Amino acid sequence: MATFVLVHGAWHGGWCWRRVAEPLRHMGHTVFTPTLTGLGERAHLLTPTVDLITHVRDIVGVIEVEELENVVLVGHSYAGMVITGAADATTQRIDAMVYLDAFLPQPGQCMIDLLPPERRQGMLANTEWMTPAPPAAFFKVQTQADQDWVDRRTTAHPAATMRQPLQHDLPWERVRKRYYVPAETYNSPNFMPIAARLREDPKWNVVGIPCGHDVMVDAPDRLVEVLLDAAS
Repeated sequence: MATFVLVHGAWHGGWCWRRVAEPLRHMGHTVFTPTLTGLGERAHLLTPTVDLITHVRDIVGVIEVEELENVVLVGHSYAGMVITGAADATTQRIDAMVYLDAFLPQPGQCMIDLLPPERRQGMLANTEWMTPAPPAAFFKVQTQADQDWVDRRTTAHPAATMRQPLQHDLPWERVRKRYYVPAETYNSPNFMPIAARLREDPKWNVVGIPCGHDVMVDAPDRLVEVLLDAAS
């Protein structure tokens, strides 16, 4: 049986993995869905001091305190930054990494560095210490019921996490398997170019899923299949 650590993206919480975690657990796998500091049910901990390293330490803490081994580490969207930092600190415990429509930073980059120029300027101009959640429709969540479900749960995100550079030593080079999973219906200018580049690299498995950005909400069954393949 495999061990999965599923890390949510900006504005979300561990709640967003429900449709993926439950079937994996039913199959007998071990699944952790930690909520990052200041988000979801931990929104009361949101302060201006919460930064990217706070979130990296959240995930390192889960892996180390639970004494996890052979982890399939999954990061959605912003959490591509988080799992990169966490895997860099715990590489000996990581078996596979899955970037789910996610940022893939080079050493010394922050999340804002990875945005298209027009979005980058808007983020840099924002001097607020937290960023309100956009509506689920922005992520192209596919049904109204699911949009309502997501909108009831998303919370503001600490802006410092997006501005802090991440130093690392390319941890995906040191794990057994690496996956990049673009959300093809969302068709993000942030993520589709990454997928196109990685398709040319035989070390990466690139598996597109035709759905909105919140893949775990729109296409949980297909995502479960991809995660099981990553663990195999």
